[in-house]
Formats: sequence, C-alpha cells, structure tokens
Amino acid sequence: MSHFTTIKTRMTEKEPLIQALKDLGYSPEEGTVEINGYLGNRTVVEIKIPTKNPEYDIGFRKVGDAYQCVADWYGLREIDQQKFIEQLTQRYAYHAARAKLEAQGFTLASEQVQQDGRIHLVLRRVT
Repeated sequence: MSHFTTIKTRMTEKEPLIQALKDLGYSPEEGTVEINGYLGNRTVVEIKIPTKNPEYDIGFRKVGDAYQCVADWYGLREIDQQKFIEQLTQRYAYHAARAKLEAQGFTLASEQVQQDGRIHLVLRRVT
C-alpha cells in the first residue's frame, strides 16, 4: 500500500524551483529519478531531494503546466509539510519574479527581509 501524497502547486518553472530548494538547504537531483516511501515503495519524479531519513525522499513532477510535490509524509516527521510548502513557495516566487524582471531589463537595487518574513525588493531599470 502506497502512502505517497501529491500536493498541487502553482510552480511552473524548473530553475526557480531548483534554486528555491537549494535556498532551503536541499541538494536536488534532476532527471528521471525515483523517490522512496513506506516499505520501500517508489515512484518516478523529475526532481528528487533526499531527506535526513534515507528511506524517505521528497520529489517533484510536472503535471500539465505545474509541478506537484510528491512524498510519503508519514516517514518525514522531521519536516512540517505545510511549513515546507510555504517556505518553498516563497523562495520560488522570489526567484521567479527576479528572473522575469531581470529578463525585462531590471536590476536589483536592494532587498530587505521584514520581521514577518516578507521580502521587499527594489528594482531599477535604466533606459
């Protein structure tokens, strides 16, 4: 019996997702890889991040336009699922926004992290 849970996200681009995972201290593996779950169950994903529990991994696979997070959270008790997704989404949004703005000719002038965790970016574009 598989315990894998799939969480839909709004993350659509691979590079900001990879960068966000690295920001959170993970070492993503890319390609057609398998993640581990309960009793050695495995499932195929495109991005795998090993966890402190060697028998359980977290993975991401693209379904349609967006990535889904796939994991057997039962064995990942050291990771709070909701907090993980929230932090990952914030870091993803940060990298995706910067990439899109830089592609439009903006450069980062300053960055401040507020006490509540919000990030304030000031960007400039020279014309």
